Amino acid sequence: MRRDVRILLLGEAQVGKTSLILSLVGEEFPEEVPARAEEITIPAAVTPERVPTHIVDYSEAEQTDEELWDEIRKANVVCVVYDVSKETTIEKIRTKWIPLVNGKTERGPRLPIILVGNKADLRSGSTMEAVLPIMSQFPEIETCVECSAKHLKNISELFYYAQKAVLHPTAPLYDPETKQLRPACAQALTRVFRLSDQNLDHTLSDEELNAFQKSCFGHPLAPQALEDVKRVVCKNVVGGVRDDRLTLDGFLFLNTLFIQRGRHETTWTILRRFGYSDSLELTADYLCPKLHVPPGCSTELNHRGYQFVQQVFEKHDQVSATTPASPASPQHCDCGPSAHRTMMAPSRPWSCRTSSVCSQWPPGALSSHALSALTPAGCPCMVSSASGLTYLDVQRCLQHLGYLGYPTLCEQDSQAQAITVTREKRMDQEKGQTQRNVLLCKVIGARGVGKSAFLQAFLGHSLEDTRASPGEPPIHTIDTVQVSGQEKYLILCEVSVDSMLASSLDMACDVACLMFDGSDPASFAFCATIYKHHYMDGQTPCLFVSSKADLPAGATPPGLSPVDFCRRHRLPAPTPFSCAGPAQPSTDVFTCLATMAAFPWTPGALRAAPHLLLAPGGAADCWGCCGCSPQLRTLQSPGEEPVMPRPVS
Repeated sequence: MRRDVRILLLGEAQVGKTSLILSLVGEEFPEEVPARAEEITIPAAVTPERVPTHIVDYSEAEQTDEELWDEIRKANVVCVVYDVSKETTIEKIRTKWIPLVNGKTERGPRLPIILVGNKADLRSGSTMEAVLPIMSQFPEIETCVECSAKHLKNISELFYYAQKAVLHPTAPLYDPETKQLRPACAQALTRVFRLSDQNLDHTLSDEELNAFQKSCFGHPLAPQALEDVKRVVCKNVVGGVRDDRLTLDGFLFLNTLFIQRGRHETTWTILRRFGYSDSLELTADYLCPKLHVPPGCSTELNHRGYQFVQQVFEKHDQVSATTPASPASPQHCDCGPSAHRTMMAPSRPWSCRTSSVCSQWPPGALSSHALSALTPAGCPCMVSSASGLTYLDVQRCLQHLGYLGYPTLCEQDSQAQAITVTREKRMDQEKGQTQRNVLLCKVIGARGVGKSAFLQAFLGHSLEDTRASPGEPPIHTIDTVQVSGQEKYLILCEVSVDSMLASSLDMACDVACLMFDGSDPASFAFCATIYKHHYMDGQTPCLFVSSKADLPAGATPPGLSPVDFCRRHRLPAPTPFSCAGPAQPSTDVFTCLATMAAFPWTPGALRAAPHLLLAPGGAADCWGCCGCSPQLRTLQSPGEEPVMPRPVS
């Protein structure tokens, strides 16, 4: 909505433009009327719409054509004043003033015009019969008001309608020639209807109507008012009410009726509550509210966000579960009506345990899924996908929550209230433990070492499963991992070799997985180089993973072996991994990665904390991956410097 309104009064000489302005301000008819009134600003507090209003007078005798054009360009609405007692001033509306205001506007919005018939005290009848043809000819005319500056009749109403023409314009909503809603308005209202249809039965029950009414206008409708609304719809629209519930056709008719009766501010209140601008596009402030994320912090869905995502899934899944699948179209989640489909942005490669890419939902939210694996609490993959999206691209997450109507449906100021900004990673490293629930692992390695298969193994897919499903592999996968009895979301992000050549590559993460081919130890050199360039002097936990452990180990090249390299740099020993065979791959390595991210101990931290507990009997050093203890343990002999602990598989 605009922050102020600028009203320009035009018309023939002596029609009473200046008198109207002075009568409004002084609340009495002026005895002496100057040739032109100075610009007047009415404070927001005393205007019906609570916005500052500037009223500008025009005098043909005192102003040049250039000054007139400048005022027209600055105006938000023009009041064309005519004398009801002089028909010649009415004809000038058609032949002079409207062409002057909008004659050069071939494309784009035209300035709204209010026709003002002044000096109604000099004529007993109305001039509406003479004005109606003009209103029909020029759709930019919002309304016509007959008033009297002398008797103070309809003066405040005149300026109220002028304000309303700017703040609640009719032109974007309604086509007066076809007497129908414009397509953009109908599409926006369709989205509003479908977001308000909580049970997706394509109708609005009394409960849903009242929830909608309360969200938009602050209070529910009285039972009798609900019945009156449905009775009006039934009388005018076939199928507008079905089973005592309002249909989409009935909802669109009601808004059309509001506009036709001059109550278009009602429709604008609805549209703005759901995020629309005057151009009927979702505003940037609505889709991307301000959210400050300091360096070193991450973003997660909070309990409100998780609850909303689960509710969205549940209501759509209840519909899809009752719709039988055809052989040509496998069973999948119902992404909602067409309005929901059109409002989603294109997705990126993404995968979670029970889903693949679905362009209608946020990236990876839901597409095909095994309905038999779902629990009444909702699909874990949808929450996982939303969690990953929030961490990796919080602005996209905010957009999707906005598209899905989070602020309105949850009665919040913005979808930023569904997001939690975590504390800085520096504090996590100082305390040796993170409060984050979503952890990011970068999977790095040379070509052919099995990074894509590693990501798929995280979702429980064996190598045979991956080969049986050709296509572009996802660059992100996400699933839940148990860390010391707590559920964490772990995101695996594959870093391609090509992207590593970029100087601006962001290697920041909560834990790094440096993968090499155990059957080709030469591939270890690539990982060693990456470690030295990006992680050796940092505080990011690193784990070397020896992939293809089912194959015979290759000959060790000259130089440090992987085991010796890790020992020298006080890193956990390389962890063997294989996803070959029909059985699901072991999840131990993923639990280990998540635990290292949750307890980000570094060599420096260990040196600063020599009191760490010894492993029982000095047998093995442990990250706590198996849940034996939430504390990190390390082996330390008398006189030895502490070393980085090694994960136990």
